Amino acid sequence: MAFSDKSEDKSEDDPLERVVIPLHAEEVSVGKRQVATGHVKVSTVTRTREELVEQLLQSERVEVERVPVGKVIAQMPEVRTEDDTMIIPVVEERVVVQRQLLLKEEVRVRRIRETQNYQERVVLRRQEPVITRIPEGNNSAVAVAAPAEKK
Repeated sequence: MAFSDKSEDKSEDDPLERVVIPLHAEEVSVGKRQVATGHVKVSTVTRTREELVEQLLQSERVEVERVPVGKVIAQMPEVRTEDDTMIIPVVEERVVVQRQLLLKEEVRVRRIRETQNYQERVVLRRQEPVITRIPEGNNSAVAVAAPAEKK
């Protein structure tokens, strides 16, 4: 047995007796490239809806009242305002032995404000997107409508 021990020691030291097992390792290389998988077409559709608008409108009108006066005056009166009424004097000259001014009449102009409720139906427009996806290599198109907003 001593003999076999020496031969085993010899084979470990002898380079010709060694068995070499080659090792292999794989490496991976990752790259990216763009690939067209389809196209997307975006367009808009305009929808209309009727809506009632309501607004208070203010208007103004005038009333004209002619008031006969028939009073002799010494000088030309000025245009004046009393409350919400503008008074415009109308005079005429009369020939007598002497000249005198006669206030013939007054024209009274009064402003009257009124408020009324006004309603009108109007048409409002809104656009919605329509998206069409066209797959690459296939002629069939798939339209996808955007979800409508609820108001």
